[in-house]
Order: sequence, then structure tokens, then C-alpha cells
Amino acid sequence: MPEELIGLVPAAGKGVRLGLPYPKELYPIIRDNRYKPVAQYVLDNLTQAGLRHVVFVVNETKHQLLGYFGNGGRFGCHISYVVQEQTNGHDQSTSPGLAHALDSAYHLAGGKTVCFGMADTIMQPTDVFARALAAAQPQDDVILALFPTTRPEKFGMVRVDGDCTVQEIVDKPRQTDLTLMWGCIIWRPRFTEYLHAAVCDGRSDFAAIMNGAIQAGLRFRGVPMARSSYIDLGTYEEIMELDQRMREG
Repeated sequence: MPEELIGLVPAAGKGVRLGLPYPKELYPIIRDNRYKPVAQYVLDNLTQAGLRHVVFVVNETKHQLLGYFGNGGRFGCHISYVVQEQTNGHDQSTSPGLAHALDSAYHLAGGKTVCFGMADTIMQPTDVFARALAAAQPQDDVILALFPTTRPEKFGMVRVDGDCTVQEIVDKPRQTDLTLMWGCIIWRPRFTEYLHAAVCDGRSDFAAIMNGAIQAGLRFRGVPMARSSYIDLGTYEEIMELDQRMREG
């Protein structure tokens, strides 16, 4: 029986570092005189892999995001929205964190294979999810799409052995010999349940939860992406770098 796939895109952060008057997920990428918000890139990654149901996790301020993406019909999929309840003050950038945001969609993701990508990133190749799914083996619980980076202090770095079995996630190390980061993740129901139990137990560090799952015997596989790039638009410096790449490319 084929796996039932669902896309998961957390977009509940408040983006206070950028101070935009609109959700950062709608930051405009202008190519060929056309507007495309940054969040549409990960949606395209997902639909290119054949996904037809994508869940956006939002907060109570993301009306413009809903207004742009709607029910997903214009993008070849069905989009559902889940509200991540806020637990801290309204001046916080994200609350209460990535693990909680992902688990907010538990009632929709349970029993399915989840394809998770961030809403403020641009990943190449565009068929990243399709490639990762094609490399997955039946015994894999979690598949990490791996990208090279020269900024390990910004990302979750991944240690793999000779057959690309993931041994450890090293989150945002100041110094490391690791060169590959995870950019997006596919997981099967066993990890959905592990994540849900961890969040219910009050654990919030997503990297620590993944390491706990590895130690508990869940199988994590890394899939290096050939000729790849990963752009995170979390700061103005990164936006300026993207603009320069666009002008040069």
C-alpha cells in the first residue's frame, strides 16, 4: 500500500528580526517581472514531489498569508491551516518553538508520511523532496535532505556514517568538522508519535528530540543533495546575498 504523504510548513514565527509590515513568508522574490513570495518556493518543492495536501502552521497574525495562498487550488494542492497557540508574550519572535509548531499539526499528520520544509528558505534542486523520497528505504523512519554549508553556526549539522545512516545532529556549533546540514526532513508515523510524546512531556529542543529518537532506535538516513544550495532569508544580510545572487544569475 503506498504511503500517504502530507506537507508541513511552519510559518508561525513573528519575524521580529526583519520588522516587515507583512509576514516574512510573503517576502517578494521578483524574477522575470513576476512576484513570487519566498514561501511559494517550498510549496513548489512539495507539489513537485506529488504532494496534494500541505499544512501551514500559522499564528493569529498571518491573515495576509492565508489571503495569498488560500485553499491551495492555484498551486495544485489543498492547503490546510493550523494555528500554533502562543504561550509567551507577544514580543517574542517565536513561541513556543519549532517542535511545538510541528506537533500542532499532529491531528492531521498522524499515520502519514510527513514532508517538512521551512517557509523562509529557497532550496535547490527544486525536486529535493522527490529525490529524498526516492532514496528512502522501507526501514527508514526519518530522511534528512543534506546540503553543504560554510556557516555551521546557523544550522543543524549532521554526522553520518559510511552508508549515510545519521549518527547525530549537532545544532548550530561554533566550531565543527561537519560540512552537511539538514535542509528539509521527511518522516514516517513512528517519528510523528515520538515527536508528539516528546512535546507532551515538555521537551522543546527539536535537535535534542531528533537525537533522542536516534538513541531510542529510530532509523535516520541522510540524503546528500548534489549540485545543491540552501538559502535562508531570516536576516537582511541573507536577503541582500540572495538579491546579489539573483542579479548575477
